[in-house]
Amino acid sequence: MAPTHRRPPAALVAAAVCCASAASIPLIYLVVRVAGAGPDSVLATLTRPRLLELLRNSLVLSLSVTLAAVLIGVPTAWMLARVRLRGIRVWAAIAAIPLAVPSYVAAYGWLAAFPSMSGFWAAWFVLTLVGVPYVVLPTVAALNAASADRDDVARTLGRGPLGAFLVGTLPQIRPAVLAGALLVCLYTLSDFGGLALFRFPVLTTAIFRAYSTSFDRDYAAVLSSVLILVALAVVVVEQWMRRRAHGVATGSGRVGRVSPGRLAPIAGAWLLAVPVLAAGVPAIALIVRWVQADQTQAVDPRRFLDAVLATATLAGAGAVVALLLALPIGVLSARWHGRTVQTIDALGTLPLGVPGIVVGLSLVFASLALVPQWYQSIGVLSFAYGVLFVPKAIGGVRSAIDQVPTGLEEVARTLGSGRVAVWRRVTAPLAAPGIAGAALLVAVTAMKELPATLLLRPTGTNTLATELWSHTEVNAYGSAAPYALALLVAAAIPALLLSRVGARDDAPLIRDGVAS
Repeated sequence: MAPTHRRPPAALVAAAVCCASAASIPLIYLVVRVAGAGPDSVLATLTRPRLLELLRNSLVLSLSVTLAAVLIGVPTAWMLARVRLRGIRVWAAIAAIPLAVPSYVAAYGWLAAFPSMSGFWAAWFVLTLVGVPYVVLPTVAALNAASADRDDVARTLGRGPLGAFLVGTLPQIRPAVLAGALLVCLYTLSDFGGLALFRFPVLTTAIFRAYSTSFDRDYAAVLSSVLILVALAVVVVEQWMRRRAHGVATGSGRVGRVSPGRLAPIAGAWLLAVPVLAAGVPAIALIVRWVQADQTQAVDPRRFLDAVLATATLAGAGAVVALLLALPIGVLSARWHGRTVQTIDALGTLPLGVPGIVVGLSLVFASLALVPQWYQSIGVLSFAYGVLFVPKAIGGVRSAIDQVPTGLEEVARTLGSGRVAVWRRVTAPLAAPGIAGAALLVAVTAMKELPATLLLRPTGTNTLATELWSHTEVNAYGSAAPYALALLVAAAIPALLLSRVGARDDAPLIRDGVAS
């Protein structure tokens, strides 16, 4: 979409700067740590031969996972948005289930079934499975808002279905696909649990080892800074590609669904494959361990219920914080361009490339220095979730605003409405489903967050993720199973809500090019 005004409102810019500054607390912490380490220590770290291997592994894995997630996610989104399937909302909810699976749970499930799995390909396989929904969800929303008019024109000019999609629909949904790909890439760069279990050395595993074993925070800070620079490069590339994708308007006509005909079983198998491999295999592996475990690994019902309640409460609070931080940045980057906007957008997006332990330590540092009475409080932990996952919210908000035709806003302004009134009466109602989807995406992701939760949780507070980790850490896999299954069920609730945002079953049916 083209920007509606040449200059953004000063109030919006100021709000976006404040939100980006809040999201940049981990970066400020790293700058302080690296500056305190001294140039000699920094140079010694940067010249270690091991650094090049870690950097190469991180880049190759992130790019490979991102490419695979896009190649799987876009066809999946097309089926959910454009194919007439029975129970489409159920299919959409199933497609979102892998969002609830922590990488270390998925890795453990596959290791339980195939103990020899390790290295790059194992890590690539599992991270691709849990990363696909990040592409599917925004792409489904974009497909629902896109027009099939260009596809129809391309078909009349002799192009086949795939060619018509590439020249007609793909340019319209490209910003959403790029937003999803960015999330997958940054998620892979910052992941630790699955990579540690598969013994694949990357920057995050080295950072965690430095923090947890040698307590060399200066070395870990330098490695984290390298990771941040890589994430920054990824964000800059995504911004460049997104700018080239701007200017494609969506249509207002209803888009029909294609009848799958005899291919319905194949479509169903495709939609089931990723959820079964990502969630089904780990769940079955944990249930088997639970059945085989001795009775001494019984679960305390009160502790279990407390973990469920804490998980839901903290995830909801984190989603609210992330949405408040993301709204000004997402609106600004969706409607205006320029270096200032790009800088603000990059600062808001970078935290997803920061390991959770770095975010946790940065907020420990900030809370003790500024508001010591808030240390290890629910407020600080909720803010940590907001900082960690604000990039996900920004991507969702930006995609939602992008899909609102600027022409409607211009008409409202010519009728005498101010910017606030236009937002309240036109933009916000049309973008509300996408913005709600962004908040739900944050909530699902926050449910499985682990490192920052371990550092910042109030004393005596446990979530499903921390309980699961503590039980698997002491090899009590039997008693870990209920927490893993509860985490999947808890995340299925916002996943179902996400399906209501992204999936529509009221589109006309198309047979042989004719809507019915």
